[in-house]
Amino acid sequence: MKKNVALVLGSGGARGVAHIGVINELFKQGYNITSISGTSMGALVGGMYATGNLKTFEDWMCSLSKLDVFNLVDFTLSLNGLVKGNKILKEMKEMIPDRNIETLPIPFVAVATDIINGKEVVLNKGSLYDAIRASISIPTVFTPFNYNGLKLVDGGVLNPIPVNLVKRHKDDILIVVNLGSDKEYNTTELKENHRDDDNKHNKYISKIQNAINNITPKNKSDKIGYYNLLNKTTSLMIQKVSELTLEKYQPDVLIEISSDAFGTYEFYKSKEIIELGVRETKEALEKL
Repeated sequence: MKKNVALVLGSGGARGVAHIGVINELFKQGYNITSISGTSMGALVGGMYATGNLKTFEDWMCSLSKLDVFNLVDFTLSLNGLVKGNKILKEMKEMIPDRNIETLPIPFVAVATDIINGKEVVLNKGSLYDAIRASISIPTVFTPFNYNGLKLVDGGVLNPIPVNLVKRHKDDILIVVNLGSDKEYNTTELKENHRDDDNKHNKYISKIQNAINNITPKNKSDKIGYYNLLNKTTSLMIQKVSELTLEKYQPDVLIEISSDAFGTYEFYKSKEIIELGVRETKEALEKL
């Protein structure tokens, strides 16, 4: 008999691709996911699973090179963010059509933040892709998403692990994936199998990334860079909120992905990240 699971998928940039490995391993071990709540990448992966198209999404993610990822970024001169985020969602909609959340076969909830009023926004109906776009809007990186008169940014700002929003069923198992764990990151069991086949393009992209990271204002002695500083600050805040959430809502199974595992934008390493999700899930389920 399958064991029913209420699954909570946390935020964490490219580390969120590990959610694919988590779901794959749960399914392999006979678990049945009956509801999902997700923030940021957790909302994206959770949404793809809820549509029944996770394998299509996984195959696409694993096919991306660094150049592919870069080409999906639609830069803008807006002071509200560097990326519009429309290009990647258009690409995804061509693979996996949009649906209303209330028509999905399992209960699904995404979380965003109303940045003007400082409130959490629960997205459990309407366009799935609108909910995903709102939830992944990392401040200063993605421009805020305009939704019913609100300006929404990444749900991780207020609720990086939305345990309180997942629908529970009788005798289900609460499984939470924390992408901001301070556990030690061990690379010895992971294979270096990401695509790195175009050094010329990679060097060019790296130069642009470094230029973005070093946007002023900064002091001559500052080696972090403006956007890296904001990113690190936000990550530390999210990590602390996640710790407090897990203290309040203790899950039956906690799957921890080290915050040092992969960079926020290293989506071209999806194969390794998925492998990490599988490995950490096996370890957590053994404890159960």
